[in-house]
Amino acid sequence: MKNGENYSSSRRNFFKFLGATLLIVPLLNACKEQVITLLIRLSGTNHILGHKLRVKNFSKPSKQISIPYLIVGGGITGLTAARQLSKKGISKFLLVELENHLGGNSSNGENQYSKFPLGAHYLPLPNQEDKELLQFLEEEKIILGYDEKGFPKFDETQLTFSPDERLFYKNNWQEGIVPKVGNSAEEDAELLRFFSMMDDFRTKKDDFGLYWFNIPMALSSQNDAVKSLDQLTMKEWLEQQNFKSNPLLVYVDYCCRDDFGLGIEFVSAYAGIHYFAARKQNSTQDKNDNVLTWPEGNARLTHHLKKYSKGKTLQNHLVYEVKIENCKAIALVFDDKTKTSIEIIADKIIMATPQFVNQYLFKDRKELTEDFHYAPWLLATLVVSDLTDNFSFPLCWDNVAHGSKGLGYIYDQHQSLQQIQDKKVITYYYSFSSSDCGKSRREIYKKPKEYWKNLVFEDLKIAHPNIEEVTESIDIHLLGHGMISPKPEFLFGESKRKAGQSIDDKIHFAHSDLSGISIFEEAFHQGINVVNKIV
Repeated sequence: MKNGENYSSSRRNFFKFLGATLLIVPLLNACKEQVITLLIRLSGTNHILGHKLRVKNFSKPSKQISIPYLIVGGGITGLTAARQLSKKGISKFLLVELENHLGGNSSNGENQYSKFPLGAHYLPLPNQEDKELLQFLEEEKIILGYDEKGFPKFDETQLTFSPDERLFYKNNWQEGIVPKVGNSAEEDAELLRFFSMMDDFRTKKDDFGLYWFNIPMALSSQNDAVKSLDQLTMKEWLEQQNFKSNPLLVYVDYCCRDDFGLGIEFVSAYAGIHYFAARKQNSTQDKNDNVLTWPEGNARLTHHLKKYSKGKTLQNHLVYEVKIENCKAIALVFDDKTKTSIEIIADKIIMATPQFVNQYLFKDRKELTEDFHYAPWLLATLVVSDLTDNFSFPLCWDNVAHGSKGLGYIYDQHQSLQQIQDKKVITYYYSFSSSDCGKSRREIYKKPKEYWKNLVFEDLKIAHPNIEEVTESIDIHLLGHGMISPKPEFLFGESKRKAGQSIDDKIHFAHSDLSGISIFEEAFHQGINVVNKIV
């Protein structure tokens, strides 16, 4: 969810640190006692309506719609498919979405002080070879032009302001998220060796000139030796390479939980290495590895994509069956507002929905989905009157505590030009990493909001002991199926391949879970590719 971590920035800061001494001046600030009535709100995806798919107690359709193209799902893939249809001159299509908003995991909330993300919250600078994504960013004025050498000029107000990352490690904040201050010589040597290996992986190509690891994954090498990394966990690979130091293992575990929802014990080694090696940092002449971000996170990108489906969207509509009859694709749809059903007849249907949904829409599909694992997530947005710490390094956009249960928090107002804020707004991330994602998912919906409040506060108290006293409100957002989590043998497995196969050239499937990695770029290219295939 906090996916695509700016790893190279932290790696660069780690290298820089080895050649210089970082001066840390701890400065404790006594907190003022305040009397605050804490407001707690709990929200999430519309899982109650979604769960109606299991019983399918819907009325018979009372209305019929005919349309050449139907898109099911209004996440990034569905929105990108709408954009691609529009670019090909096709205007007769309809998009159906379960939620009351578009964007999927690239959505946002807003309070009186700031917008804030309800999922993915930034986009790393794309690889120079990713021309389709670069074109989209240029269209939306995120790229303002190109220099004489062909490098894109990004709008600086949409690039992360400095300072961008800090880590709470051994009771002090330090720059970057790679642990460095206080390591032993052996621990630093292991970090250096690991980063050197990742740099090597990032540049390796096969005999056909394909990168071993690339974005989108479809452009990566199919070399059997590389693909064999999907047969073991990231922890097993680290052990094979004789990596043992705690600072490194905790850091890599954080990175895997950050991008896949699962830690090194459960996630594929191929996916874990892909995290570090797939982004080439070649979009700028000076190898700038900054990221694009906004207070509302990737909902800004959703906003740019929504215009292509304006006036062609049905929200709060649940597709509960998809079939082929009389050479036409048919979707049966429940309107949650009117409590009536609609029959939509189309020449082609694009299923931009995850496989945990598709298993209820098609016959004989549940077996395919058994290998698709989705980690649940929790996001908590806090409004705080103050955010004091020991001032060893200033507040950053991304703030992580080494070894904590969560994934740290984002300072949502970091990109604001008004740097003096009456209240601060932060969004905390937590992934439920376990061997059984289904069990974790069932359990999270049983917990009361007070349980989640305590979980968030206990984790944040590691770096901010007075966080509970200064928090005025907390919005807790639960995502039962936060993202696809690639366990071993999934990325190149038969289940993923079969799940992506079209049905009679009438029904086509596209979603980031069919690439196996839940990042904006994969969802974006899934939407483009499915339209290019069927038009």
